[in-house]
Amino acid sequence: MSKHELNARNLLRPLPVIRTQNKIASLDAGDHLVVYCTDPGTLHDIPAWCRVHGHTLVSTAESADEIIIEIEVVKD
Repeated sequence: MSKHELNARNLLRPLPVIRTQNKIASLDAGDHLVVYCTDPGTLHDIPAWCRVHGHTLVSTAESADEIIIEIEVVKD
């Protein structure tokens, strides 16, 4: 397992989801991706995208100015 980071700060929907999708496509099963966002819509969009595509949502954290979402990559 490797841990990767994606800076999606200051990007508006749907760009954080698109960037997350593109990054996950290059990762291996079991890898973790930590996405740093500022758009509050990502709290809904990225978990929904994970459910649709079968990836595991490990955690979400929200502070006054940042959202951090960790995903475990699942591939068939």
